[in-house]
Amino acid sequence: MKENEISFYIRKSIFSVYNELGPGLLEKVYERVLAYELENNGLRVQTQVSVNVKFKDVFIDSSFIADMIVEDKVIIEVKAVTEISNIHHQQLLTYLKLTNLKLGILVNFNTDHIDKSIFRKINGKLD
Repeated sequence: MKENEISFYIRKSIFSVYNELGPGLLEKVYERVLAYELENNGLRVQTQVSVNVKFKDVFIDSSFIADMIVEDKVIIEVKAVTEISNIHHQQLLTYLKLTNLKLGILVNFNTDHIDKSIFRKINGKLD
């Protein structure tokens, strides 16, 4: 399955979770429910994935935690904040760069309009 097809299922699952739960919960709740929904749609999901940091061709004994990685191809960064800021977008772009994955989805569930709170970030060119 290619990134764009995975992205379709991710968006569908985000809408399903949001329509059922609404805004106002903690990020961890949305993350767990979204993982459940994605798995019910037949996707392989990893949550709280520890990713080593490569710096100047050396892996440093430090890592960051990606909220979710779907099908080993798409990172999802889940937020439940008052407002998405530029640093949230930059964070996802950094995660894409460090993992060498091509597609990331940033979603903020703490919103009145979920359709305006889902952002796709691309690292390079999608196939």
